[in-house]
Amino acid sequence: MALLSTIRDLHRRKGRDRRGLALAEGVRLVEEMLAADAACKGAVIAPALLATPRGLALRSALLERGVPVTDVSDDDLIELAATEHPQGIVAIYAPRAWTFEDLVAAPGRPILVLDGVQDPGNVGTIARTALAFGSAGLVALPGTVDLANPKVVRAAMGALFRLPSMHADIAPLVTWLGRKHVALWATAVDGETLADAPQEPIAIALGNEGAGLSAEVLAQAARRVSIPIQPAAESLNVAAAAAILLYQVSRCTS
Repeated sequence: MALLSTIRDLHRRKGRDRRGLALAEGVRLVEEMLAADAACKGAVIAPALLATPRGLALRSALLERGVPVTDVSDDDLIELAATEHPQGIVAIYAPRAWTFEDLVAAPGRPILVLDGVQDPGNVGTIARTALAFGSAGLVALPGTVDLANPKVVRAAMGALFRLPSMHADIAPLVTWLGRKHVALWATAVDGETLADAPQEPIAIALGNEGAGLSAEVLAQAARRVSIPIQPAAESLNVAAAAAILLYQVSRCTS
């Protein structure tokens, strides 16, 4: 069946890039997808979903929107899903094609820039935290995991349906930031402690825990900032660092 083969293809980045589609698994994530008016292109449903009133309501909501629905066995759904407990549903949706112009930065509403952050759980958690703190959006530089990766989408808990987010190269990003008068701040071990409130729109760049930010990103930064930690701790998890910085920025400007 076409829908089933499409789902299998979307577990690969090449398939997602070629089709411009992604997967959402589980009841809550599909509910969030519908609530955000994401373009749902189809869903497969197993008997496990129909065992609860919530599952029945979700199936009805899909049908009311004219979403093609294919019924499969519980075993077939497990084979199609990436999770051990997919809750009886896997849906296909078209991620929104965000642009730089959707990133409306302001004091207290920074843009987050991820440079080579490869762990899907961290990237999804950062997206979820960014939405919670009112971030202007998320930009993934080369080397960062695909934002449509099913593990990223699951960890984001629906945030990527609402948060402006995109992949981009550093050069066009820096050009656009300059045109919009948005200062690029880099997180670095040798940076200054963030204590003063930013009086301008900013973008905060975070790198992976091992290599940190690339030299190219560091060279473009107007300021380097850091989070003070005890000497015995080598580094912070990048998702934890993002949460602390977002809290500091929003608190400073509230």
